[in-house]
Amino acid sequence: MKAQAVKKLPLLAVFCVLLAACVAVNPPQPLTERNSELTQGNVQMNLIVGQTTKAQVLDRFGAPNVTTRDGAGREVWTYQRAAQVSQSSSRAGYWTVILAGQSSRAAGFETSSRMITLIIKFGEDDVVSDFRSRDSNF
Repeated sequence: MKAQAVKKLPLLAVFCVLLAACVAVNPPQPLTERNSELTQGNVQMNLIVGQTTKAQVLDRFGAPNVTTRDGAGREVWTYQRAAQVSQSSSRAGYWTVILAGQSSRAAGFETSSRMITLIIKFGEDDVVSDFRSRDSNF
């Protein structure tokens, strides 16, 4: 009886390995940076002309890419963020195990790019005096 159980052990191990290969794995999501909060919605919710200070802008969106002064001498901060987004066109693949072989269908992926530009002008009191933003997807 024990010899028969020992003969089944390698078969059981092969079955477990094949069963583990049947698990669908979703691809890892890309890491986001701190300034990924720079979206049109967050800009509209967090920037209020005459109220939002430089410190609040720094806290919400981080350091700007460029700081300059306009013709009137007002400080201008420019943010530009780009992201490449990969999306799966199918949520998960499937695996079929037939005896000792396997077949698979991999999920398709689409890649798109997103760019947001935010320009903020500050008054002499370091409070937002004007801002403009643009969001592009391609």
